[in-house]
Amino acid sequence: MAAMLGGDGDGGNGVGGALGGLPIEQWWYEMPACTRWWTTATVVTGVLVQCQILTPFQLFYSFRAVFHKQQYWRLISTFIYFGPLSLNLLFHIFFIQRYARMLEESAASIAHFSWLLAYASTTLLMIAPLFNQAFLGTTLSSTLVYIWSRRNPDVRLSFLGLLTFKAPWLPWVLIAFNVVLHGHWPKDELCGIVVGHIWYFFNDIYPSTHNGSRPMDPPQWWIRLFDRDALPPADSDVHPAAVNNRDIAAPAVPEVR
Repeated sequence: MAAMLGGDGDGGNGVGGALGGLPIEQWWYEMPACTRWWTTATVVTGVLVQCQILTPFQLFYSFRAVFHKQQYWRLISTFIYFGPLSLNLLFHIFFIQRYARMLEESAASIAHFSWLLAYASTTLLMIAPLFNQAFLGTTLSSTLVYIWSRRNPDVRLSFLGLLTFKAPWLPWVLIAFNVVLHGHWPKDELCGIVVGHIWYFFNDIYPSTHNGSRPMDPPQWWIRLFDRDALPPADSDVHPAAVNNRDIAAPAVPEVR
């Protein structure tokens, strides 16, 4: 699976590498917070549906169900249900483990990554009724994959051991694979690309052409909520994006074969 999806064999960012070399508990605690809880919620939800404790009808997003029937849990459950226990669920867990994890580990702070998740989730919830999308986990995952791929333009990936390409092509290769497999364009992945490109443009390109203005950075109240101890002093010249001495862009990753 790692070879098919662009994972490195021994980098430790894929599910296979993590489970093969570390106890489950240690692997779980080594994940950054947002990725850890998203992965956990996804697995638990899949198990509950498999055991018929929950049904997909209780989890999908519906504007009417949320705002007319006050079923607010659907605002979250739509992002954590990828199906019952199956190869498809493992496929999505792999993507969360690899691409969401690498984005979170390279973010300036947990506040910055959680703000990205909040932006993407809110945007997807707003546009979902236009495309009749009931489950948005795949779309959110596609958003993060697109952002990662644009931030790592020189990383080389391999698909099925037959096709080698650079990371920016990854979202389009996955779309082509879906078209061949299912015979139609995956609107969830296309929506994820659009939402991801908006974030990438305003966070990675726009500041360099507008005197460092960063309109997509989290507000101070959000940073205080997540990183109270990490904030620089009020009279400091340090930009919040530099907290923890991390770069916004993902670090270079060795060539993947």
